[in-house]
Amino acid sequence: MTSFESGARQSPPTERVVAVLDFLVANADRQYGLSELARKLGISKPTCLGIVSALTHGGYLMRDPVARSYGLGPALVAAGRAAQESLAAGPVPRRHLELLSSRFDTTCSASAVVGDRITILELTAPPGVDPGVKVGQVYPFAPPVGLMYVLWGGDAALESWLAREPALPVRIDRDRLRRVVDHCRRTGYLVETLTEMGRKLHNVMAGVDTSNLPAELRELLGEMSSSLGERVYLESADGSAAEHPVSLIAAPTYDADGRQALVLSLHVSAWIDQAEIARRGAALVETAAAITHESGGGRR
Repeated sequence: MTSFESGARQSPPTERVVAVLDFLVANADRQYGLSELARKLGISKPTCLGIVSALTHGGYLMRDPVARSYGLGPALVAAGRAAQESLAAGPVPRRHLELLSSRFDTTCSASAVVGDRITILELTAPPGVDPGVKVGQVYPFAPPVGLMYVLWGGDAALESWLAREPALPVRIDRDRLRRVVDHCRRTGYLVETLTEMGRKLHNVMAGVDTSNLPAELRELLGEMSSSLGERVYLESADGSAAEHPVSLIAAPTYDADGRQALVLSLHVSAWIDQAEIARRGAALVETAAAITHESGGGRR
């Protein structure tokens, strides 16, 4: 638990409630009777009884009527999930993204699938830099948009996304897509190549419900888009020093259940070589791991 701020007024009764919860969380693999719990925490049985009774009534603890023992209750599950989700799109990502923005002097963002739309949840940029997007901006979550939001979630999540009604007419090269998936899962990040057509298409898709577009326009936009995975850069094995046009690098965070949560993006919009791609990719993966850890998440 977070310690009290210096000089803050303390409440011994509240501290005892916190002590009970802290102890049971730390020993979640078993339950404790009233006498044992009171003894281990150094509080009287009547006081302990009042605390566990109130917590049991609220669902934060459960009482085994046969063993007359107490353990964690279902209300803590909901509380934990709410806290994890709050941290996932709250101050924790922003703090780390600001450090990444400062380090590489560029825009960084955190986004996720909210409902059936991709939503920008957090955005950081150097002073005076226009990120080109804004928090709250949405995009369709259907092929060909959204590969990076299922890429690290396992093949079932990938296939579920592929089965969605396409936002635009899309071509699927299964062999290429498999190489992209395997490569990005191995490195931990995705590198999107920079093309002027891709940038324009991205801007057009922001906030658009493509299902309401005329068929001719959907067909035209579909012709502008690449086949799935075509714009993902796959590093060469020979360590070539040639530079490549990179739009952004993306990496995932994970929630408490080990599922893919946020997608962090480090914007590049420049020609850089393979060594620099790897350097920035490693920094982004490190940032994603720190956010995952501080948000209570972890990989399966």
